Parts: sequence; C-alpha cells; structure tokens
Amino acid sequence: MKLSDFDFDLPEALIATRPARPRTSARLLLAEGDAISDRHVSDLIDIFRPGDRLILNNTRVIPARLTGYRARGDARAKIEITLMEPAASGWRAMAKPLRKLNIGEVIVFSPALSAEVVEKSDSDLRLVFNLLGVDFDTALAQAGAMPLPPYIAAKRAPDAQDWDDYQTVFARHAGAVAAPTASLHFDEALLRALVAKGVGLTEVTLHVGAGTFLPVKVDDVTTHKMHAEWGQVSARAVEEIAATNAAGGRVIPVGTTALRLIEAAAQGGTLLPWEGPTDIFIYPGFRFQVADALMTNFHLPKSTLMMLVSALMGKDVIDRIYAHAINTGYRFFSYGDSSLLIPDKGRMTPPAGSL
Repeated sequence: MKLSDFDFDLPEALIATRPARPRTSARLLLAEGDAISDRHVSDLIDIFRPGDRLILNNTRVIPARLTGYRARGDARAKIEITLMEPAASGWRAMAKPLRKLNIGEVIVFSPALSAEVVEKSDSDLRLVFNLLGVDFDTALAQAGAMPLPPYIAAKRAPDAQDWDDYQTVFARHAGAVAAPTASLHFDEALLRALVAKGVGLTEVTLHVGAGTFLPVKVDDVTTHKMHAEWGQVSARAVEEIAATNAAGGRVIPVGTTALRLIEAAAQGGTLLPWEGPTDIFIYPGFRFQVADALMTNFHLPKSTLMMLVSALMGKDVIDRIYAHAINTGYRFFSYGDSSLLIPDKGRMTPPAGSL
C-alpha cells in the first residue's frame, strides 16, 4: 500500500472553519455497505436501533495553545507554544519559532504561568512549568487558547466561541490537545432521546495528542509509526460491550479515537480492561474485534484516518463515499459534517476466539 493510494483532491472551500449550529443540524452521510444516503445528525434517532451501543470518548480538551515571550536582556521575542502531551517531567510541546529558544531559557505566558526549556530537538521541546496540579490547570485556563487544528488555525485565530464549539458535551477527563471531533455533533437532547429509545452509551477515555495531525512521511504506509496516546477502558465499559454483543446489538464507536482504543484493548483476542499508551495503527487488512460500525467526520488526504476508514469499509467503498461527499458539498475535517459507516457484515467477521 502506497501513501498515494489514500490521496484525493479536496476543494479548499469545503474545509469547515466553524461548526454547524445547532450541532445536530450537521449533514450525515449514511453508508450501509455499498449504499449511500444523505441525512442529518438529528436523524440518528431513527437510524440507531434499540440495543445498539455507542462508545464515547470522554476526554476533555485543554487550552493547549499558549503565546508568551522569552527575554534576553532588554530584548523580547514572541513565542507560540502548542502543548503536545505530558512527559515524565513537564510537557512535550511544539514551538514557533523553535530556533529562537535555547535550553535553560524561560518563556513567560502570564504573571502566573511560565516554563523553562529543559530539552530541545529538531522538531519539538520539553517544558517544565512553574506550577503543578490545580494551580497549573487554573493558570493554563487563563492564559491558554483552544488548540484548533492547523487547517483551521491557518485561516483564523481561536476565539471565545471555540471554548464551547471544540469541546464535547460529555467531556470529563482533561488531557487532550485535540478534540474527538465526531462527538462534537451530539447535544444533550439527542443523547437523552437515544437513551430513551434504548441505545446504550459507554464512555472510554483516550487523550488525543497533537501527533494526530502529523503527516505520514513514508511511501509504504505499513512502515509508518503511530504516535502513542494514553487511554483507559474500564471494567464497566467491557461489561457493557460484552452485554451488547450477547444481546445481538451493534457496538458503534463515535470517532476514530474511541474505535482505536477499544480495538487496542482487544488485541489479545478478547476485550479486556485497559489503561496505558496505545499506538495501534489500523490500515487495510486489519481484523476488527469489537467495532461493528463507526461514526466519523471526513478526514485529510493521505492521513492515517483515511487508512482506518478504508480498513473498515474497503478502499473502493471509501473512494465512492468521499467522491460523493465532495460532489455534494459536505464540509470536511474537525468542524465539518459527519458520516456513519456501516460495513457489510462479511467484512467485519472477526477471527475465531475473538469477542
């Protein structure tokens, strides 16, 4: 499989810079096997069945974009920081401009918040902040901004509206520096209606890292190395998914992060409670153990997420889905429209001994 196999031409006008309002008014491309239909997220109340179970990623996005300065004598230089992930001590981060920073220098973000550069590579650095715990969280909330994806940040700066728009209504555990964007389409009213219909909701946690936006740089995609992200699947989540399987219901992750996490937790052949980093890479040929379908937004060309949805539906089907989405004006990426991908059952048959 070559990287070029997952490329496509996307008109720039289809890149969404703001979400649909209300959230559930976003368009939804429903793909059931080879059949494609145009719906809206609000139609999920009619599409999902009693006994289905949605897997929701309850990570909470932190305001990981910081603007500060470093001083050398009377000279000051503006520094833009995007936190990537917690390190053993401090945070890994991207810096702009990286070349202006030296190890040992201090970046001041606000009267309360500063950080020292303790490591530096050609691509990123490690920062140790002057605060920890609740004090750090409070100062970060005051100084930081929502870490909009590069393809949105290139078109506009984050603003106050993004504090609501770029957070799911069920966000609970802080730690992500990118949102599980398929989940942004749900509001409280839709969740209540789904529960009333008999659809189960199971929460898992995967702290999405900034590495999710890193490009694939190898031509042979099977040699690509994924970034690791911390996740947790609780014993309760495992029990709920097992009960759904036993009753003949469908397990439907909302978003690729939820899907990757439950599939990582089932790599031994049986879904088990899980806590720790995962760098699972799903591309065509992968055998799904848990997921029966996937709700997901439309992804970047040549991205690992294009490879994931191709593994689920088949590349030929995904090619038709994306051609239809482009031709009919669906909005793409984090703030864009969504899709519900339901593959033919034969494609989803797991190996013997799996859940």
